[in-house]
Amino acid sequence: MIQKNFLKVTSDSIDYQASKINFSVANEQFLRMKSLYDEGLKSLTDLENRNIKMQESQAKLISQENKLLTSRNELVNSKIELNSIEADYRDKIAKSSSEKFSAMAGKYDTEATMNKLRNQFANYKVRTSLYFILSPQDGYVTQAKQVGLGETIKEGDEIVSIMPAVYDLAVQMYVKPLDLPLFEKGQKVMIQFDGWPAIIFSGWPGISYGTYQGEVLAFDNFISPNSMYRILVKPSQNSHTWPEQLRVGAGVKTLTLLKDVQVWYELWRQLNGFPPDYYKKNSKEKNDDIEK
Repeated sequence: MIQKNFLKVTSDSIDYQASKINFSVANEQFLRMKSLYDEGLKSLTDLENRNIKMQESQAKLISQENKLLTSRNELVNSKIELNSIEADYRDKIAKSSSEKFSAMAGKYDTEATMNKLRNQFANYKVRTSLYFILSPQDGYVTQAKQVGLGETIKEGDEIVSIMPAVYDLAVQMYVKPLDLPLFEKGQKVMIQFDGWPAIIFSGWPGISYGTYQGEVLAFDNFISPNSMYRILVKPSQNSHTWPEQLRVGAGVKTLTLLKDVQVWYELWRQLNGFPPDYYKKNSKEKNDDIEK
């Protein structure tokens, strides 16, 4: 619209300049005709015709000037209208931006409220879970440490003893402190479980045991209440599988292999209280086995 009014102003300005030139020419012609009329060279009719043409040129000039002024006013009005539209759109954009930021603020307030509720829910969940004592793994209660109704339990007190539902069998054996340095991990141990006979002797149930092989898994570095050190023995991979019917707490007897020595050495060892020499393969025997 502004471009159209600008072009119209340009066109009217050109027409106005042309009318202005025509009026100037008509005025000069009228003055020359009047001078000739005063000298008696032209008639009054010619002077009046020239005057009429001058008046027509002047009227056309005034008309073109009015059109030019009107076009300029329209151009100014178009600019004012455009500024008004731009201001209106700026107000609308500012209002939309304000509403947008208000919506974002509401969103953040809602998220803060949700986080607060989640935190409160987590606190309630933790507090509720304190009403129950859960075991860290599946198992069976084997012994109740606190019995009776209305018992007061202090922090750190034992409540029950739990046996895991899934476990690996191991044998615990106790050795004297004098014999502990003779043990090492992986050492072979022969085990006799109660109730698993290898050879049954009628009327002699005390020796009705089965014999299985195990190896030393770990041993304690501190002494037990019975003044002996505890050693854990796991099933050996290269021997018969331990019976599946075994349960935790079953009785066992363990044996370890000793060296073959002379009788006088054994008497001398026992008289002096020296520990027995457990059977171990030295490096030379190991190298011989590898070569074989």
